[in-house]
Amino acid sequence: MFAYKGELAMPKKKTALTIEERLQQALVPAEEQPYEVPENWVWVRLGEVNKYVSKSVNPISEPDKIFELYSVPSMADDYPEIIAGSDIGSSKQSVCKEDVLLCKINPRINRVWKVSQFTDNELIASSEWIIIRNNHINANYLMYCFQSKYFREFMLSNVSGVGGSLMRAQPKYVQTYPIPLPPLSEQQRIVESIEELFAKLDEAKERLQEVADSFAVRKAAILHKAFTGELTKQWRLENGVSDESWEDKLLGDVCTVNPKKIDAKNLDDNLEVSFVPMAAVSDVLGEIVNHEVKNLQDVRTGFTNFSKGDVIFAKITPCMENGKSAIVGPLVNDIGYGSTEFYVLRCKEELNNKYLYHMVRNTTFRAEAKAVMTGVVGQQRVPKTFLQEYQLLLPTLSEQHEIVRLIDDLLARERAAQQAAEQALASIDLMKKSILARAFRGELGTNKASEASALELLKQVLAEN
Repeated sequence: MFAYKGELAMPKKKTALTIEERLQQALVPAEEQPYEVPENWVWVRLGEVNKYVSKSVNPISEPDKIFELYSVPSMADDYPEIIAGSDIGSSKQSVCKEDVLLCKINPRINRVWKVSQFTDNELIASSEWIIIRNNHINANYLMYCFQSKYFREFMLSNVSGVGGSLMRAQPKYVQTYPIPLPPLSEQQRIVESIEELFAKLDEAKERLQEVADSFAVRKAAILHKAFTGELTKQWRLENGVSDESWEDKLLGDVCTVNPKKIDAKNLDDNLEVSFVPMAAVSDVLGEIVNHEVKNLQDVRTGFTNFSKGDVIFAKITPCMENGKSAIVGPLVNDIGYGSTEFYVLRCKEELNNKYLYHMVRNTTFRAEAKAVMTGVVGQQRVPKTFLQEYQLLLPTLSEQHEIVRLIDDLLARERAAQQAAEQALASIDLMKKSILARAFRGELGTNKASEASALELLKQVLAEN
């Protein structure tokens, strides 16, 4: 036992801050404000108005209980996981309807979600969310604010981790970030204005997406008409060409499949030639996007040989989706080599090489080729005999030229429409960002200067802390 005289010194209790002191603590000084806002708005630090109190939930302790889980992956579907406790492997956070969730993982990805409560089950959220709660601030207002450009820049200003999925926003800093706070009625008007504008943009986006996505369908329709004679019906009428002029042919009769390689025995080993690996052919564009240059000695054996004007057609499974094919263009020293997974198709006089090119890229042709592929699943190949014995109705050479001209013209128009739709889609995303930027500057035309300052709302919020 230790002897002592007098009274023990007791720790002093912290003096509670007055509402004015708390107000000064919550308000962001003018020099730290990201930008100007209307006079009846205020800038506040997020943590000063966040009333969420952390509460951990261990679902595994209640294995038969069903939870409504707001996980990061489920945000992509905008619907939480409805899941039993036994299937949840770690502790979660308790949340309530109208809580706003800010994702900590890789803040470059703009992930903000509001708890909606779709079921009567207990609401929980992944620990990868920072949870914001305040019953006096419109939850949708906060959700849109956290999605705006200025706030995303703050989210990236203090992170831990190397990058990508290892990067994390740090909650202690997030709580210090400033948010613009307008009067409550203005918050509601801002939300209504954003949602009205976004709804119009989403409607336009849906129509544009249909245009972009339907390119393949429209292309297939054009090629179907081309190879059934419908596309040039008027041309035949105008040029006195009979509908009976199309002849039954085998592809092997009008095209040589894998013609004999050039005789290179007398050529210098160091002669530079073009080399086209499989990856150099774009299955989307249907062309050779680049080719390598190699010395002849490196490609003499073990590779396919082709010349300018040949059509190359990839025969393996992974390349059949869009029909990886191309017409060979200019080659170094007029000599080309490439993967043996290409069939080389060399047209005879009665077959236009571009007509053949469009034919082998047609969905009908690809479907027939896929149906007869042989070999190990995943690495099957189109038999050479399929090409040689492929039956086709072949128009006259002059009509082939016209068909090619029409196909090229129509597909160019369709591609232009697709590209325009894709550019418009990109502009819609930029327009949404612009709307959010204007919304949180008070520039949507919804603010009423006569309304009481948001300072009164802030005092009410702080009074309940």
